[in-house]
Amino acid sequence: MTTSPSLQTATLHVRTNSPIGNLSPRLYGHFAEHLGRCCYDGLWVGPDSEIPNTDGFRNDVLSALRELPVPLLRWPGGCYADHYHWRDGIGPERMTRLGISCGLQVSDTNALGTDEFLRLCELIGAEPYLAGNVGSGTVQELCDWLEYCNGAADTSLTRERAANGRAEPWNVRLWGVGNESWDCGGRFAPETYAHEYRRYASMLRHVDPTAELVMVGLEDEGCFQAGMDREWNRKALETLGWSLPLVDHLSIHHYWTHGGPETDFSEEEYYALIQEAEATEGNITRTADVIARVTGGRQRIGIALDEWGVWHPEARPWGPGEGTARREPITYEQANTLRDALAAGAMLEVLHRQCRVLSMANLAQIVNVLQAVVLTKGTQAIHTPTYHVLALHKPHIRAEALPVKVSGGERLPDGSPAVTATASRNAEGFAVTLLNRHISRPAFVRLPFAEPSVRQAHLLTADQPNAQNTFEEPDRVSPVPLEVGRERDGTWGVHLPRHSLATVVFAAGSEGQA
Repeated sequence: MTTSPSLQTATLHVRTNSPIGNLSPRLYGHFAEHLGRCCYDGLWVGPDSEIPNTDGFRNDVLSALRELPVPLLRWPGGCYADHYHWRDGIGPERMTRLGISCGLQVSDTNALGTDEFLRLCELIGAEPYLAGNVGSGTVQELCDWLEYCNGAADTSLTRERAANGRAEPWNVRLWGVGNESWDCGGRFAPETYAHEYRRYASMLRHVDPTAELVMVGLEDEGCFQAGMDREWNRKALETLGWSLPLVDHLSIHHYWTHGGPETDFSEEEYYALIQEAEATEGNITRTADVIARVTGGRQRIGIALDEWGVWHPEARPWGPGEGTARREPITYEQANTLRDALAAGAMLEVLHRQCRVLSMANLAQIVNVLQAVVLTKGTQAIHTPTYHVLALHKPHIRAEALPVKVSGGERLPDGSPAVTATASRNAEGFAVTLLNRHISRPAFVRLPFAEPSVRQAHLLTADQPNAQNTFEEPDRVSPVPLEVGRERDGTWGVHLPRHSLATVVFAAGSEGQA
């Protein structure tokens, strides 16, 4: 294989002797909130539904999520968490409550409760992450939830769990102490929240010393422009003082909102969305800097980016998007195009580069809502382009991230490289994911791996960047095999179409050249 005379060659450089860090499965987490049709109808249809299900969960969705995979799943919110009372969702008699999240009010039967959600995690192989109620709850309520899930002693709560069908502890490790406590979770000042966090965390650690606790943080320019405190993270952490060891993870959220309409976007807006995804790295590094300054480097506090993704103007009543028709009523459902998937690809490059400071990341959300990986309609379930991008990153999970650089090749309008990449290594070999961000120009990429074996290679693209999978055309944007050819010098070369993403996996024994 050789490059076309009309294409500039981009060359990938992989530094195999300077690994960045391990790519924890928690970086590939997801988020299921009681919002719109995410949990009900998306995940849960109930055991009596005519839709084929296992213990009330749709079989088609279960199959898709197992295959993806979904290593980590956060629930029940989001903003919903600070109105959620866990006892309403256990046992044979369920309390119907007003469910509230993001301004959407619904009547929630609580048919999908704690035991059901944790059973879902077992069915798909996900680690559960529970978000606790600080806004309208109490310390005792959250301690009781932790005891119900994890307690091993003979108590009324563990007996109740056994009566509900689970004799052994669920052993949930990850617990969020509130959600967005600077806004929908109670509009706390950072110092006030820190005092509450100290109290909650102290009592939770008494119940289960092994629980990993997630403190609410804030690092988002849009929130700061709305008047929220730019120094939230510093003030909250400093207020804890000698109680800092109570914090295992600090949560931040980042949604991309400046990319224009979901499908009818311009070339400028195409690039804007991908650039906004990549700019999430600044949120992560600024948060890491604050943690390092406050702790003096003496304590590791992981950054939990436990909500991320694109939020199009059609699916929200606020924020950028003037001139775009907002759907009424707001259901938080939106189109999921190839452009969205490529933005997720750019985001995954960020997660890999920052894997030393990130302890988890959760795409929002898992089914039907926001940047979902699966959409359902009646008895049908389809995979979105974002699903396929995540699936193409499967070889990187649990591998060792490697630094990469791309030289040569086309440039984007802002002067940045059109081709970007991420690479990793495990016992089975090397994996490289390539992203051609250019909206109109294909690329030729030289891969400096000398060994003769390519285990697999797949490409994701479409005729237009606004292409999406629909219930009428569920496979319009789907991975296809990619040819990887030998160059005269014994290395490899690959042609990437415009606006595309590809993963190439080399067999063990390959060595990248610096």
